[in-house]
Amino acid sequence: MSVTFRPCVLIPCYNHGAMMAKVLSRLAPFGLPCLVVDDGSDEQTRRILERLAAGQPQVTLVRLAQNAGKGAAVIKGLEESARAGYTHAVQVDADGQHAIEDIPKMLALAERHPEALISGQPIYDDSIPRSRLYGRWITHVWVWIETLSLQLKDSMCGFRVYPVSPTLQLAARVSLGKRMDFDTEVMVRLYWQGNTSYFLPTRVTYPPDGLSHFDALKDNLRISLMHTRLFFGMLPRIPALLFRRRRQHWAQQDEVKGLWGMRLMLRVWQLFGRRAFTVLLWPVIGVYWLTARPARQASQQWTARVKQVLTQRNMPVPPRLNSFFHFMRFGNAMLDKVASWRGELKFHRDVVFAPGAYDVLDADASQGKLLLASHLGDVEACRALAQLEGSKVINALVFSDNAQRFKQIMTEMAPQAGVNLMPVTDIGPDTAIAIKEKLERGEWVAIVGDRIAVTPQRGGDWRVIWSSFMGQPAPFPQGPFILASILRCPVVLIYALRQQGALTIHCEPFADPLLLPRGERQQALQQAVDRYAQRLEHYALMSPLDWFNFFDFWHLPDAKEKE
Repeated sequence: MSVTFRPCVLIPCYNHGAMMAKVLSRLAPFGLPCLVVDDGSDEQTRRILERLAAGQPQVTLVRLAQNAGKGAAVIKGLEESARAGYTHAVQVDADGQHAIEDIPKMLALAERHPEALISGQPIYDDSIPRSRLYGRWITHVWVWIETLSLQLKDSMCGFRVYPVSPTLQLAARVSLGKRMDFDTEVMVRLYWQGNTSYFLPTRVTYPPDGLSHFDALKDNLRISLMHTRLFFGMLPRIPALLFRRRRQHWAQQDEVKGLWGMRLMLRVWQLFGRRAFTVLLWPVIGVYWLTARPARQASQQWTARVKQVLTQRNMPVPPRLNSFFHFMRFGNAMLDKVASWRGELKFHRDVVFAPGAYDVLDADASQGKLLLASHLGDVEACRALAQLEGSKVINALVFSDNAQRFKQIMTEMAPQAGVNLMPVTDIGPDTAIAIKEKLERGEWVAIVGDRIAVTPQRGGDWRVIWSSFMGQPAPFPQGPFILASILRCPVVLIYALRQQGALTIHCEPFADPLLLPRGERQQALQQAVDRYAQRLEHYALMSPLDWFNFFDFWHLPDAKEKE
C-alpha cells in the first residue's frame, strides 16, 4: 500500500459488549489499528470494552458520555481517525453480522479510488428479518430518485470504507442524521458532493442472539424525514445530476451500470413472484428511463429506425414500439435469464421452437457446433435450458471483462449460471485451442457476432467489418467469423425472441464450415458479415423490442477515450 494510504477500522458500539471480543479476533489477522467508539453504553459493556482495549495495543477506545446514535459515533470516530493521521476508516458493526474477511478487497478498491466511499452490497441468507428486507428496497428506490442515478446500489449497508477527509468536509457543511438515517444520508450527500461510491458483494448474517437498536416508530419517522429532506435537496441539483455522466460507447461503459439494481429486483421476484417483480419494474424502469439519457437516446434512435424501415417495406409497425417499453422488455429479460437457470422456464410451455429450428440444432449429433448469436433476444435462456435438461453443454464466449460482474450477479441468484462462461477481451490462439477442445468433446460454443472487442488493435484501429444494417453501415467484429473459419465446424445462427408470450427459439444454418480462402480472405469475410447482418436485421424486425444494444450501434468509439 502507498504511504499516503493509511486505513484503520472504526467500530461504533452501543451495548454490544458480548460480541466485541469475537469481532476483534476476526479483525486481528489484518493487523489494522482499530478505533472503538463507545456510544454511551451501559456499565457492563463499558467494562468489557475497557478490558479489551487494555489487552490489545492496536485497539483505541473513545467514549461518548451519552448515547448519541450510530451516525454521531461514526463522525466522532472519523474525527479521531483524522487526528491520528488515518486517511480511510473501515466501518464494521459491533454485532458481528458483516463478512470481515472481505476487508482486504474493500481496502484494495479504496486505494484505487481514494476519494470514493466503498460499500458492501449485501448478500443475505435466511436470517434477515423479512420486515428489514421489504423496507430496504423502498429506501433503494428513494435513493435512485434522490440521486437521479442507479449507481448507489445499497445505501443501508454499514460495512463500508469512508474516505476520512471528504466525509468530514461534508459533516462540517451539513447536519447529517445521527441515528439510523445516517448510513443512507451520508452516501447520498457524498454523491452530491462529487464523491462516488463503489460496491462489493458481501455476505451479511443476522446473529440469532443479536441485539437490534432499531425503533420501529422513531427510526422510521427519522428515515421518512430524511428522504423528504433529500428529495427537496435533489430538486435544485437536477441539472448537475443529469449531466454528471458523459456519453460513452458500450466499450467504455462499466456493464454493471446497465444492470440498474437488478440484484434487488430479482430478490423481490424470489420473495413475491413475477407479478410483484413486474409491478416494481414500472417505477424502477421509469426512473432509469428518465435519467439514463445516453441509453434512452440510443433506444429512441433504434425504435425510430425500425419504424422507418418497416414503413418503407410496407410492414406493420408493432404496438408499443417506443423506448420505454424497450427498457421494460430488457428488465423482464433479466428475470427470464435467472428463471431459466433456476429451472423455472420449461420447454413447450415457456420456451418453444420456431418451425424447423429444432431440426437445425440436431441435438443428438455428436459433433460440436458454433452457435453464432447476438444481443437480439435472450440466447442465455437457451443455453441454460439446454444445459439444465442435460442434452448439451453450451459454453458462452463473451467479449468483455465486465461480464465478470454479470457472472457474479447471476451466480448469486442461480449458481449454475456461471458454469461454462468464458469472458475474453480478444480472440487469440489460446482461446481458439480451448474452444476446439470443447467442440471435439461434442459441446457447443455460443458467441455473439454484433459486439466489437473491448480494446482496439495496435494503432488504435478497431478490427471491424462494415456492413449495411437497417439501411446504414454498421461496424461488426471480425473475430467471431475468423474464429468460425479456424474451427472448421458447423455454424448455426440462433435467436431467442419473446413472441406471443413465450421465448421462441429461431435457428438456421449459416455455414458448414465457414471458409475464408487465403487469396480471397477479405472478400469472403465481407460476404460472411454481410449475410450475418442481413439475417440479424430480418429477426430484429420480427421482434424489435428484443434488441438489447443500448448504445449508438452505428458509431465506433474513439480509441483515445478508452478507459
